[in-house]
Amino acid sequence: MKYIYTFEESNKDMRRLLGGKGANLAQMTNLGFPVPSGFTISTEACNAFYKNHNQLNDDNLDQIKEALDQLSQKVGKSFDSPSAPLLVSVRSGAAISMPGMMDTILNIGLNDQTVAALAKITANERFAYDSYRRLLAMFGNVVEGISEATFDMVIENLKQQNHYQSDLDLTTDDLKQIVSEFKKIYMNELHREFPQDPTEQLLAAINSVFESWNNHRAKIYRRENNIPSFLGTAVNVQMMVFGNAGKDSGTGVAFTRDPATGEKQLFGEYLLNAQGEDVVAGIRTPQPISTLRETMPHLYEQFVAIAAKLEFYYRDMQDLEFTIENGKLYMLQARDGKRTPTAAVKIAVDMVDEGLISRQEALMRIKPESVQAILYPEFDEQELAKNDIVASGLPASPGAATGRVYFTAEAAKAAHDEKHQAVILVRQDTSPEDIEGMVVSEAIVTSRGGMTSHAAVVARGMGTPATVGVNHLQVDYQHKTASFSGHQLHEGDWLSVDGTQGNIYIGQIKTTDMAVNENLSTLLGWAKQESHLGVYANADTPADFSQALKFDADGIGLARTEHMFFKPERLLEMRRLIIAENAEARKLPLKRLLDMQQGDFYGLYKLSEGRSVTIRLLDPPLHEFLPHDEKEIHEVAAQLDIEPAYLAQRVDALKELNPMLGHRGDRLAVTFPDIYQMQVRAIIGAALQLLDENVIIEPHIMIPLTGSKAEMSWVRELVVKQIEQLFDEKNARLQYTVGTMMEMPRACLTADKVAEVSDFFSFGTNDLTQLTFGFSRDDVSSFMPEYIKQGILPADPFQTVDVEGVGQLMKMAVEKGRFTKPRLPIGVCGEIGGDPKSIEFFEQLDVSYVSCSPFRVPVARLAAAQAHLRNKRVVSQSVSVNPVR
Repeated sequence: MKYIYTFEESNKDMRRLLGGKGANLAQMTNLGFPVPSGFTISTEACNAFYKNHNQLNDDNLDQIKEALDQLSQKVGKSFDSPSAPLLVSVRSGAAISMPGMMDTILNIGLNDQTVAALAKITANERFAYDSYRRLLAMFGNVVEGISEATFDMVIENLKQQNHYQSDLDLTTDDLKQIVSEFKKIYMNELHREFPQDPTEQLLAAINSVFESWNNHRAKIYRRENNIPSFLGTAVNVQMMVFGNAGKDSGTGVAFTRDPATGEKQLFGEYLLNAQGEDVVAGIRTPQPISTLRETMPHLYEQFVAIAAKLEFYYRDMQDLEFTIENGKLYMLQARDGKRTPTAAVKIAVDMVDEGLISRQEALMRIKPESVQAILYPEFDEQELAKNDIVASGLPASPGAATGRVYFTAEAAKAAHDEKHQAVILVRQDTSPEDIEGMVVSEAIVTSRGGMTSHAAVVARGMGTPATVGVNHLQVDYQHKTASFSGHQLHEGDWLSVDGTQGNIYIGQIKTTDMAVNENLSTLLGWAKQESHLGVYANADTPADFSQALKFDADGIGLARTEHMFFKPERLLEMRRLIIAENAEARKLPLKRLLDMQQGDFYGLYKLSEGRSVTIRLLDPPLHEFLPHDEKEIHEVAAQLDIEPAYLAQRVDALKELNPMLGHRGDRLAVTFPDIYQMQVRAIIGAALQLLDENVIIEPHIMIPLTGSKAEMSWVRELVVKQIEQLFDEKNARLQYTVGTMMEMPRACLTADKVAEVSDFFSFGTNDLTQLTFGFSRDDVSSFMPEYIKQGILPADPFQTVDVEGVGQLMKMAVEKGRFTKPRLPIGVCGEIGGDPKSIEFFEQLDVSYVSCSPFRVPVARLAAAQAHLRNKRVVSQSVSVNPVR
């Protein structure tokens, strides 16, 4: 099997085999751009490595030797040569970009002999020993597992002794001393010397990069970004070019557009006399790339031209890594750049306007989950005015957040997982090892690093607010404190971070949600045009509905009437209703509640302006409205002017052993028909009230918890009789529908019968999931994390539909229901209705609409469009493979 491909024989379409980095290096080579020579060891070699018990097999070893010989002949350099030593970098490169998660090793090939040769050839001894100390530290950390801090301490101690401000102050003698100290670390830690054989270095580095595919941080990143674990990583072996060769050398990272805002302008940073890791690690604060125009104008113009060509070629914003060696430009990487959700939408919309991509391509480029992050919070202006800015840095990732300060990833994760705290991660700088702490943080702050540092890139990719490069911020990890501008923070203190402006405030500041911006509005408009599924909101109040309408919801798919009874004056009447022992005693509270409910429904209908509104009749067990302890019983008894003992007796009588399966939903209609009659009169009364105002509403009434045709038929007759009675009283008529909530497995199994007496179905996935699994949604947190961790379930079925079980019941209900009524409207109104993965399944089921919380409407809208586009593509491919004859 062929495992190795030179850059010249590969191209961008070999991404799955060569990883993104390898495929793009090959493409840039073939486009004639200045790329250092090299070869890529494929992802198939990675999988073979793991099958061979984490060892390179003989076939792979032979091909590596052959590729190395070819590289040597091409560049006129070879390993261990005293006159022309070959030095290479070894970099990971997965098919789906995972920045910083896997390992890189630079300067392989240096040893005690070749470092002297390099110094002689370049006439730059300082540069040679600077490169050697980098290899010793990087190899020691990545390959041998020696703590990075062990090497850093040697440098920091030397800098302190000599009162140096930065690494650039280190002299040649200093670097030789550091090399000597680093070698001692190998002996102390490993009881063996650093390997002097370049081939041994190379093979060990390749092994380590393959192994890094399964390191802890890479697994976390794949889990967070839904990247399959079977893909593996490729390894790129490339001739070194040196950004640390002197003042006319440097290294940098640039984006063809601003990754934070999406503005069409070159955005990046570089460091002179540095290697690439110095930029992304944030150890030194780099210069904006615009200043390169002043110092090296011809090279800057060359880079700008290459950047523009690459963006046009790939039709997406590019993240570019480059090195300048002795005034000559080299391209080290081109990949689709990570960007904030806001920038992603702007870039997609702009590229449609520029004719680079189609609307459909723009829609498919945006992760639905990220849309919610675009509606990132801002600090409340009035609250903000009361607080002083205590520090500022670079606005690396927009949004505002408040949380408790923690200084290590471990502490942040523990506070989030165990104490359920909102946390802010504050570090000198972040590294890939911090990924778990970064994932759970509301915001990230670092004292070092620029806009392309690790903290900035990862935060933008996650949509997490971040401020980096905060001047004078000092973090004392030992004492768990941070200090800046005369202020000191201790672990657990409150901090507020504005990633949009780069400002930091001590204490808590209230945040507000932003509205849909123009670019997102445009994208969602395209999504609506491409969608098959309608997107409705679960809304119980005018405030909820107003928010949903700002997101262009198609209407209300679920108004839960029980949520309307918890205001104090309503709760009192509800309690009076529940403890009543007969229909006569229920008349007065029902009359009062009727007026309140009609006002509720009028408000929703008025806002709808003709959009569909589906109202579910009362669903929960009655005991939920009653007092639960002796103190509450005495308070409520006084409010109702009854004896506490009598109230306690009624509360006890209404208690249920398993209320989830008890006296609730349409069972209430059978035992207390006057409650549903009151609600129906309120619904129709509100619609007729608007009819008097020349506004026509078609009420949709949903019956909860139906389990059979007989049950649905009984309740439907109750509802319809009440409607017709009210029509006769008011001498007016309206179109209306009466449907059912499909949340009982039996209802799904007999859906063809239920459909005979139901005008629509709406899946209540929460209860359907509970009743299918036998899980209590309220108690599932005690075991669900372990179920997912152990692989018993792939995901929480209350967050993403269980296709194999719950999904099959839904499929059966759709097919049976539509067999009876081919045009039967069918929706999904559980919170899963806003989950992109579930929406993919609902599109395949051919349901009519989904309904979710107002803030998930934009997410569901985009997910619905993507699901429909994918479904059309699958159908199209199926037709082309199996043409109709």
